[in-house]
Amino acid sequence: MKSNKKLGSYPGILITASLTVALFLIGFCGWVALSSKELIKYVKQNIEVQVYLEHDLNQTTKDSLQRVLKSLPELETNSSEETVEFISAESAAEAFLAETNEDYKDILGDNPFRDAFTLKVKEEILSEGQLALFKKKVEIIPGIYEVDYAKDFVNGITENANKAYLILSAIVLIFLVATILLINNTIKLALYSQRFIIRTMQLVGATNGFVQKPFITKGLIQGLIAGVISSALIIITQQLAMKQVEGLSLIQNNGLMTVVLVILIVLGPMIGVVSTYQSISRYLNVDLDDLY
Repeated sequence: MKSNKKLGSYPGILITASLTVALFLIGFCGWVALSSKELIKYVKQNIEVQVYLEHDLNQTTKDSLQRVLKSLPELETNSSEETVEFISAESAAEAFLAETNEDYKDILGDNPFRDAFTLKVKEEILSEGQLALFKKKVEIIPGIYEVDYAKDFVNGITENANKAYLILSAIVLIFLVATILLINNTIKLALYSQRFIIRTMQLVGATNGFVQKPFITKGLIQGLIAGVISSALIIITQQLAMKQVEGLSLIQNNGLMTVVLVILIVLGPMIGVVSTYQSISRYLNVDLDDLY
């Protein structure tokens, strides 16, 4: 009972633990969303557009076409790799033979493959509508037979990415609302044991601000502790996951991850202060009869 005789001295371990778990879940969803975004970005960066050439083009024409393709504004400019790569019909035939172990010469006689260029395009145009326009634009260039790309794959990435972001956003919102409700109810129970101390302070002339100060300060400290602990848990989880999952480190954005951790550290005190303020304000305005 001694812990309840001092204003604002209610036990706060349950509140801190609840807030830590909730913030961890929010941060975990944020980390998954960022990793998913980086994975999709990584996959898109490796999507190539195939430009097939007409048969019997001389080397001068091929070199000219390569210069024209390199000048297209839709091509990636920040890539360290070659954005326009030439693949001869012979190389394509050798790759096909190595992959399938079937010799086309036994069936067709002549090489059915065409000389081609593979293009690395900007991520901004990796959507069905933009790629369709790019396809039409390139196919009208003299000497170009056909432009092809993994249409179904591109559509699948875009649709699944949008669905994943919506689901994760909904989960984060649910966790946030549930956290606020949980912390509010927990603080109400904690303040219930101090309702008479609060009323006594009012009766001796204490202002609302004076009564609220120790509770809000404690809510701030609890939220800060919860934010720091949840951030540390996220970092530990991330490091363990990268050790267990091969290639996961390739899709980690440390800059954005730092932002997520800062948000958790700021969000914890905010929730603690707001929830405490709302709860203590209700007690300050409760009638004497309602305290029993």
